[in-house]
Amino acid sequence: MGMKRGGVLTLSPDALLYERDVLRETDVQRELAFALMGFTPMVALSEDASVVMDVTGSLRLFGGILRLCKLIGKVVDAIGLSACISTAPTGQGAWLLATNKRRRVLKLSSLERVLGALPFYAAPEVRKYSEWFAGLGCTTLNDIRRLPRPGLKKRCGVDLLDSLDRAYGLAPELYEWLVVPPTFSARLELPDRIEHAEAVLFSARRLIAQMCGWLSAQQFAVTHAALVLEHERGRQAIEPTTLDIALAEPTWREDHLVRLLKERLGRTELSAAVIAVRLNAVKVEAAEPPNETLFPEPGGTPEDHNRLLELLVARLGPENVLRAAPTSDHRPEHANRWLSITDRRRVDPAPSNLPRPTWLLETPLKLLIRNNRPFYGSPLKLVSTGERIEAGWFDGALASRDYFVAQADDQSCYWIYRERPRSEVVDETRWFLHGLFG
Repeated sequence: MGMKRGGVLTLSPDALLYERDVLRETDVQRELAFALMGFTPMVALSEDASVVMDVTGSLRLFGGILRLCKLIGKVVDAIGLSACISTAPTGQGAWLLATNKRRRVLKLSSLERVLGALPFYAAPEVRKYSEWFAGLGCTTLNDIRRLPRPGLKKRCGVDLLDSLDRAYGLAPELYEWLVVPPTFSARLELPDRIEHAEAVLFSARRLIAQMCGWLSAQQFAVTHAALVLEHERGRQAIEPTTLDIALAEPTWREDHLVRLLKERLGRTELSAAVIAVRLNAVKVEAAEPPNETLFPEPGGTPEDHNRLLELLVARLGPENVLRAAPTSDHRPEHANRWLSITDRRRVDPAPSNLPRPTWLLETPLKLLIRNNRPFYGSPLKLVSTGERIEAGWFDGALASRDYFVAQADDQSCYWIYRERPRSEVVDETRWFLHGLFG
């Protein structure tokens, strides 16, 4: 620490030296702070590249301090950083523990003992008087606290005593909590050009972690997000690639958004190398509280079903995930159409209170006639009243049929119809199989 450039190169001529970018460090610190807002809205930036959080009201929600620290560690990893996470009854005390590689302290009595054993230079306000304290024989914070307060105040000023009092819980703490912006849009420059879309996921995950923290702090859920992949700028500028992520169910869950984006990136072919990514929360709405029913619904909740559909759309494309859209047409072959799952057009099925099968043949099968009865493996017996359909005159596909439910000797049921002959055509009665019942 503190070695000059010449000394480093003398000891290690192959060492790679980089200029420190304080502004970039501050930006990354703010990125992490926004991502941590998923656990509490009270997050503040502190000195020495640290973040202070008040998680008092979040302990029960996240299952206690141990599990909360593990979740915070996962967010830190997602941002691409390493951190020493410490807890204490006071924010200043937790900061002192973290900067000196100490772990969790839960009780105020234990905090006094652990802090007292720290080196006296652990407190920043003490460092400029380190020679004077060393001359007095002080080695720990406890040694400094044993000195007369009036003398310390006169010699070192009030800041040192105030800092120690806040750390030990003897004085109130005031933090400038981060203010959440009304909208979310975050951009990240990539360290190198990326040729494959899948490689963008790591950087995009950092942005998703920030967005989920912003959503939690605002008590919002996102329904539409856009990931913009920026390409070459300048004279040879290329239009950015935009990946729209439309959600059937509003969400603020990071894991679900990352999974959807991974599927979308896996299906994306880049027109040029990516040099930066931007994530925008295009459409958000107020988050609804989770379903807290006593017994889980069999087969999963509606939210689970919607998340599955979103994952299928991301993996297969919206044109390959279809939903049934009944139409107001009595003809069975026209009574349903298939629309993309993302198509929200309203459909109005034709009313019918008579039984219809779920398995409809694409082309009706002409049946044999034996002893004036339709035959399909065995003679078929009509077991329902007839359903007469006369429609299609308006589009040139006239259908004039009488439908029945028929039963075979093995008790299997079929949906058959009798074609009603037109008056100008003289022909025998013809029967067709159009559907099968389960």
